[in-house]
Amino acid sequence: MKIVYMGTPEIAKVCLEKLYTEGFDIAAVYTKPDTPKNRGMKLIASEVKTYAQSVGLPVYQPETFRDDAVVEELKGLAPDLIIVVAYGKILPQRVLDIPRCGCINMHASILPELRGAGPVQWSILNHCDETGVTAMYLTAGMDEGDIIEIRKTPIEPMETTSELMARLSHIAADLACDTARAIEAGTATRTPQDSAKATYAPMLSKAMSPIDWSESARFVIDHVRGLIPWPVATSEIDGKTFKIFRVEKTGKQTEKAPGTLLALTKQGLEIACGGGDVLVITELQAEGGKRMAASAYFNGHPIKL
Repeated sequence: MKIVYMGTPEIAKVCLEKLYTEGFDIAAVYTKPDTPKNRGMKLIASEVKTYAQSVGLPVYQPETFRDDAVVEELKGLAPDLIIVVAYGKILPQRVLDIPRCGCINMHASILPELRGAGPVQWSILNHCDETGVTAMYLTAGMDEGDIIEIRKTPIEPMETTSELMARLSHIAADLACDTARAIEAGTATRTPQDSAKATYAPMLSKAMSPIDWSESARFVIDHVRGLIPWPVATSEIDGKTFKIFRVEKTGKQTEKAPGTLLALTKQGLEIACGGGDVLVITELQAEGGKRMAASAYFNGHPIKL
């Protein structure tokens, strides 16, 4: 069975690597065009492109599938199956119709929950206790296709989006291989989604970064975890804006108003939140500075409490 693979970030690279090492016939790899990054705006290849080139797989980077020549080029590859993992582009119906076995996607949520661009982040931001990866058939609707299989996993209490994404990438890789084999064998099942139960996971924005300290301890911690690695939670402390990378429970209570700075300890900066709980900021980054332990930062930059 000839496969065309489409993906862009690290989770997609892990799936591609697994498919390749398991011996699947990958005719070509599609990934987003190189993007300018950092101060020099140097063009940077995606993780998928870097891996594909390292093992000699042909790489295609179309700007759009509205171009007839791009669609004809894909048709010429004559794929039996297209596998999509975090590609970052919408596939029009005329692309979905190309492979004889259809197009499948590994989506990092328990569909129909958290359809959309940020399912891993929103599983944490929505305070979920579990998530998973869904293998599904692609349709013109966003993450609305029939489900083939769902593999679930608990979300650890202090797991960040980055850490959870890393775990899910390996679940997705195994599921992609097993799903491709099931489709080839004719044993893959199809279960329509219940759209009445659908929830959505829109793209994140920097406007979400400021922490609301009047929220409960669980909600504040989940806010911080969910926004790593981007856009990262922020808070104003002593007149300066800091990126906040880790906040933990102390088990203490206070009658002070949420957001009040309480104490500097070996663990970090203690601060009041909703419900009278006391949290401690253990890791942060000042503007123009580097990410570091809060206790170390405030040892060198004393503040009045």
